[in-house]
Amino acid sequence: MSATRRRYRNLIMDSQRWDGFEFRDDDIVISTPSKCGTTWMQMQCALLVFQDTALPAPLTRLSPWIDVQTETVESVFAELAAQTHRRFIKTHTPFDGIPHDPRVTYVAVGRDPRDVALSWDNHFRNMNIEVIIGHRIDVAGLDDLAELMPNGVPVPSDDPVVRFWEWMEPKDRTEEDFFGLEGMLDHLGTFWDRRDDDNVALFHYADMKADLDGEMRRLAGVLQIDVDEAKWDELVAAATFDRMRDRAEELAPQVTHNFWNETGRFFNKGSNGQWQSFFDDDDVARYEALVTKLAAPDLAEWVHAGWHGVRTA
Repeated sequence: MSATRRRYRNLIMDSQRWDGFEFRDDDIVISTPSKCGTTWMQMQCALLVFQDTALPAPLTRLSPWIDVQTETVESVFAELAAQTHRRFIKTHTPFDGIPHDPRVTYVAVGRDPRDVALSWDNHFRNMNIEVIIGHRIDVAGLDDLAELMPNGVPVPSDDPVVRFWEWMEPKDRTEEDFFGLEGMLDHLGTFWDRRDDDNVALFHYADMKADLDGEMRRLAGVLQIDVDEAKWDELVAAATFDRMRDRAEELAPQVTHNFWNETGRFFNKGSNGQWQSFFDDDDVARYEALVTKLAAPDLAEWVHAGWHGVRTA
């Protein structure tokens, strides 16, 4: 791996798998922290690239995930090499862990971390762990388990509020992992620092919920894709949360590898602000202290408000 790239890894993902990947002139890399709208952004890219709501293959195969250690990197590279459409590639690796190429457009997506914590909780509890670990053993073994989890496999609490704070303040996060609040803010920070680069674009979950049409138009502009105006309403409608949930078997990540106990549950609610039901003044102070320690003020403002919130502040 390049000495200038930082390595990120956990049980499921390893950024070292990017080694040797060959970019094309118009590639798109979608790099998001988990549960910030990865699949949503992949779908918007798919709709813009194909300009058709009927996709030619499952989304996870049109937009493969290079980092994931549940299929061989050779098979992912071969799949991407065989693609003839404009490629849009999924990664959960921060900007300082992936190769940089001026021909490539890098798209990042942010979200309020409190919403991410709740979404991750549903996500983790819906994962078919036995199947996922089986794929991981087939691809990479488990010889590195003690290195990745020096204190053993954590046992989640039965209390969802405890699990929320365990995501905010994970005790067993290694230096290479990108789990939890610190990992999320680190990830977005690597893009925030490069937000003025011509080939870097930051989007936000709240902005897409507030104005999906406008954000898809902005994405089309970033990617320099022209769309017939007569198609816009149909394409935007296909990218709405409800329409995507109706197509979960086609659009959920890794459906070809049976990742989920309930595939439709991957698109659980897509809502924001559920954390308010248990936040009191002490929780607010605790959370704000964490964010102040981990993120610069301008990054923290954008992470919580999106571009629309920052612009109108």
